[in-house]
Order: sequence, then C-alpha cells, then structure tokens
Amino acid sequence: MRIVDLGLIGYAEAEALQLKTLEAVTAGREENTLFLLEHPKVITLGRQGGAENLHLDEAQLKAHNIELARTARGGNITCHFPGQLVAYPIWRVEKRPGGMRKFFHDMEQAVMDTCAHYGVSTIRRPKHPGVWVDETRKICSMGIGVRRWVTYHGLALNVARDVSLFNAITLCGIQGAVPTSLSAEAGRDIDIKDVKNVFGKAFAETFADSAVAADQAP
Repeated sequence: MRIVDLGLIGYAEAEALQLKTLEAVTAGREENTLFLLEHPKVITLGRQGGAENLHLDEAQLKAHNIELARTARGGNITCHFPGQLVAYPIWRVEKRPGGMRKFFHDMEQAVMDTCAHYGVSTIRRPKHPGVWVDETRKICSMGIGVRRWVTYHGLALNVARDVSLFNAITLCGIQGAVPTSLSAEAGRDIDIKDVKNVFGKAFAETFADSAVAADQAP
C-alpha cells in the first residue's frame, strides 16, 4: 500500500484525484492507496440524501464561505473542515476476507486504535457506522463508494476542539447525536500532523494482510 498526505485540499480536487486513482487501482496500474488530508469548510450529502438535515440556506452557506457538495458515498449528511482528519482509502476489496462488512469494521478499528493512542476510549454503535465515544458523542463519521470492488471516499476523524460547523446540520441525520473530537476528549490540543502519523500506522497494521496482487484486480 502507499500512504499519501495531500495536506489541505479542496473537496472537488480531492474527489477528482480519488477517481483517477480508483481507475488506476482497478486496472492494476497502481497499488492500494490511502489519502490523508484536510478540507476547507464543506458540507456533503450522501447517497441517502441529507438536505432535510441541513439547517442553513444557500445565502447563509455563501455568507459563511461553506461549500455544499453532493457525493457518491453512502450515508447521509456530514461536514469537513480544517482540523478534521479525512482519510480516503482507494482499496481493492473483491478478494479480501469478510467483504465490505469487514472493511468497515477494520476502518473503525484503525480509528479506535488511534483514539486509544491518545487515551480516548471509543465504541461502535450497531446500525450507525463510524466511531463513538458513547451513545451520543460521535468522533468519526464514515461513508464510502464502491466501483468494481474498489472503494473510495472514507472517513473523517475530528481532531481539533472546534467542531462548530456541525451546528449547521443534524449530524449524519441522527437525532440526538453530538460531535466531539480527539482534543476535546483528551483534554489537550492534539496536532493533526501527529494524528496522521498515528492513524497511518494503525491503518497499515490493520490492513497489512488485505492487499490483492495487481494481476488479481477485477
């Protein structure tokens, strides 16, 4: 696998890079790839919709310099912003044991191991993909797309204390869910660059046995 840090990158630019890499991975020209990055302020709507859970109109979004994007990922509404670690795995899953269920489980595990590194305990909630601190506080959202057994899109782990952009939405369309972050839960400011390193290692360890040889690509 290769891990690529894209820094702060616009949503549309990152999506175009994902699609280009997805094509290369599918064709066997590129190995499984994990993009790590941050986005400027953007609210995204998934395949299950989410516009009904957006609390700002077009004029308000523009006034606050917030982009609105419709995506091909699963899930409902979420948001991205500087201080949030976004991870996009472009990953072959066709021959990976456990299929998509195991893929989601392992993504969650990489996040949970990262949180544990900073002394933050987390849980899974059945029927609610992502990672939670408890039954109401969500620290990481997940939603992926799949083409020809190769994934794209991925997860967003809140790192910085400021998660106020979530005030503009009903988080993932789940009533009662509230956002939290690594820094808030750890009680100290955590450097997102450090989190990238920790998460990259956790992801690599979790997915080390998942690679499919290029000549086995669908």
